[in-house]
Amino acid sequence: MNTPAQEVTLFLIEDDDVDAMMIERSFEKNKIANKIVRAIDGVDAFEKLESNFVTNPFVILLDLQMPRMNGLEFLTKLRANDKYSALVVFVLTTSENENDILASYKQHISGYFVKGKVGDNFIDIVNTLNSYWKIVHLPNPV
Repeated sequence: MNTPAQEVTLFLIEDDDVDAMMIERSFEKNKIANKIVRAIDGVDAFEKLESNFVTNPFVILLDLQMPRMNGLEFLTKLRANDKYSALVVFVLTTSENENDILASYKQHISGYFVKGKVGDNFIDIVNTLNSYWKIVHLPNPV
């Protein structure tokens, strides 16, 4: 059964307050009512996952350049855990490095967005996510 878009939570893993605020404002501007839960790095994200702070179903929007546990370290740990290995992850980062792009896709991400290509306007990414969860069939929570 398809999950209604309004029930899908965005799990934003982003250390930059300005970027997080731009995503939130883009949701508001587009009148997207989906809940946003934010973690400031990979360590915080795993704490929120383990404590069930993030409600199912959800889609992850992940930065790569973060302190403590960066995005690639987070992806590796996420995919190594059977409980989280099938989660949908999109990357939103400043890195245009081909090694980062390849390493991310090897961890089965759903898409890779470069902040510099987006600029200060995150509306296209938000619209992409909104369209995605309107039509995608997400697995039932375990």
